[in-house]
Amino acid sequence: MSDGDSTLSQAADAVEEASNHKALDVLARTGFAVMALLHVIVGAIAIAIAFGHPGEAEATGAIAQLADNTWGPFVMWACVAACLGLALWQASEATLRARSLPRKERLAKLVSSGFLAIAYGSVGLTFAGFAVGQRSDSGENTRDFSASLMAHPLGPWVLAALGLTVLGIGIYFMVKGFRRGFKEELFHFDGTRRGRLIDSLGVTGHVAKGIALDLTGLLFVIAAAKHQPEESTGLDGSLKALQDHPFGPALLVAIGAGFIAYGIFALIRARFGRM
Repeated sequence: MSDGDSTLSQAADAVEEASNHKALDVLARTGFAVMALLHVIVGAIAIAIAFGHPGEAEATGAIAQLADNTWGPFVMWACVAACLGLALWQASEATLRARSLPRKERLAKLVSSGFLAIAYGSVGLTFAGFAVGQRSDSGENTRDFSASLMAHPLGPWVLAALGLTVLGIGIYFMVKGFRRGFKEELFHFDGTRRGRLIDSLGVTGHVAKGIALDLTGLLFVIAAAKHQPEESTGLDGSLKALQDHPFGPALLVAIGAGFIAYGIFALIRARFGRM
């Protein structure tokens, strides 16, 4: 190994050691708790929509609920720090901590944790926007994004690919739920009565989230196939579209309850999960 390679390796070791600091661990766990709370709120909004009440069953709708209180600005900035801390932790998972893994596993970790780092970072930026008074509608943003894509020759193909990607992520969540793939993240209660209850929450939550993501991805594919970007309305639009079907409200309640189950599971994971 050359002196340059040795220096880079030592620098990476130093950065990895810094990423294991207790402060980042606390921030990341708090970030998981924030994401869990958002899932609970989205689930509650979805159930309310099923009974005819207004609301936005997506992240921005949940964040708006948190912002509309006396402690709103403080809560927003605290959530910014937590989500960005979680994004940084996921980025270190994707790069520094994956260095010793076999090449195939390292690549898989880079894709999965890298995607989560971007997702959590974007949620943190959304919180920041609400903190400074710049509220947004993610459904409208999704439609605008789809319309800008469709304006380019390859836009429909890119939009379809995005939809298929979201569909794939949804299927991944469903498979993870049915196979209990989340148990490696949370083994603190293995073999106990509480553990069986947590398993049930994990299965229900992962499957419900997978179904919701598949509906969202399907709308992207339909929008691309029909060249109608207004069809891609994000999670809120995909859930509200269920209201037009005979069993839609019942399915909407089931998905909402599943999101709440996922949120409760994620709260437990935030406290006791392996980091």
